Amino acid sequence: MEAKQWVNHSIQTSIYQPIQSRTEQLLRNLIVVLFILSDLLMMTLAFHIGKVVAMAVNPAMTLDGTNNTYTVFIILSWIVIYGIAGLYGRRRLFNNAHEFRLIFQATTSGALAIIFVGYMWQYTVIDRWWLMVAWGLSFLMVGLGRSGVRLIIYLIRKRGHLLVPTLLVGVSPESYYLGEQFAQSKSAGIRIVGFADDNLRVGAKWGNFPVVGSIAQLDELIRNHNIEEIIISTGSLDQEQLLSLFKRYGVAQGINLRLTSGLFEMITTGVKVEEIASVPLAHINKVRLTGTARLTKMLTDYFITIPGLIIGSPILLALAIAVKLDSPGPIIHRRRVVGVNGKEFDAFKFRTMYVNGDEILAQHPDLQAELARNHKLKDDPRITRIGNVLRKYSLDELPQLFNVVRQEMSLIGPRMIAPNELAKYNQWDVNLLTMRPGISGLWQVSGRSDLTYEERVRLDMYYIRNWSFGLDLSLIARTIPVLLFGKGAY
Repeated sequence: MEAKQWVNHSIQTSIYQPIQSRTEQLLRNLIVVLFILSDLLMMTLAFHIGKVVAMAVNPAMTLDGTNNTYTVFIILSWIVIYGIAGLYGRRRLFNNAHEFRLIFQATTSGALAIIFVGYMWQYTVIDRWWLMVAWGLSFLMVGLGRSGVRLIIYLIRKRGHLLVPTLLVGVSPESYYLGEQFAQSKSAGIRIVGFADDNLRVGAKWGNFPVVGSIAQLDELIRNHNIEEIIISTGSLDQEQLLSLFKRYGVAQGINLRLTSGLFEMITTGVKVEEIASVPLAHINKVRLTGTARLTKMLTDYFITIPGLIIGSPILLALAIAVKLDSPGPIIHRRRVVGVNGKEFDAFKFRTMYVNGDEILAQHPDLQAELARNHKLKDDPRITRIGNVLRKYSLDELPQLFNVVRQEMSLIGPRMIAPNELAKYNQWDVNLLTMRPGISGLWQVSGRSDLTYEERVRLDMYYIRNWSFGLDLSLIARTIPVLLFGKGAY
């Protein structure tokens, strides 16, 4: 059957159940059990601590609502509420998007149920301290316990299990980048089988993945490869094809259909769907981090930066004196750079160049050409004696800690760049402006100035798309040895 004929044929709901190996079935069932046991354990600890606090506040009060039988009943009821909220469904277990919001909502519903029962059943005494502490700790501790279980999932995925067989439909620049993104994100649990496309022959490569068949062969491809996820590149198909695929697989059992935004190169900040006059419209966030993620990064910056400035103030003073004594000129150099949403600011650095650096560089046309290409010089005649030492160990960047305090920069982030460098990022420039630039980052621990400019751009984009609190902590730890040995700095 031709692709166009397949698109136009009568649409019926597909019902397909992927065949999983016994090992995969066992692992998935085991993960569900681990999540339930983790929630039970964390709730039990939260209620026990709540009881201790309640008795400490009012030791003379008899709390019928905190006896063991009642507590066990409440915890089991909350597990049921968690199940109803979808917290034990496969999609939620293996993808933690919005998990904390659901935990909060389910825990709050459980607390309200306790209040209702206490009000209706007059023989039960519910202490407000016990309930308040148990509610707050349950939310926090359940989230912590689930993070531990999810670490186990990530380790299992690195060994090639708990991966979802996924088919990409449509060959386009967007689908190329999607394939690369999934290949790099091992913890996402996506295993790309290949592409389905009508324009490339079977066996041809698009990026790192082969074309395994045409769009007309989707049913066959799903059966042969046990596909559970279909991701459609919307930019490669016309509206008629998209509608047909949605009708066929959008409500099919055993298949999860996803559509790309068509704006992969533009969007790193997340999209919210809002209705205006009953019309669903996509709203793009202006920054990469919002809500708790933004708060977490800000607190991490302050928690490390402020004590660092206090403890390191003698070092900063000594370096300032050394800069002043080494050559005439100001101690601090202000570099005009681009921040979040294109807002420009002055990044502070210890001056490492002679004040007549432009005159010195004008005597070396070959170095001028190298600087124009790479924005870096390996042997720069403009750098002072103390400047060489400061740059080698990145001590010249210590004043940027004040930029972090001012929320212009972050400890970890993409490279800070001058306004005229934005053109080097091509289609990725808008993404770069969604996060604060960092004193250090993925580029810093991956070669620093030894990298080509294209490699630096790629690393910045990877960091922005894959930011996590754990990634920041990892990069902070990896930055220390890089600075101590001065590798790749000039």
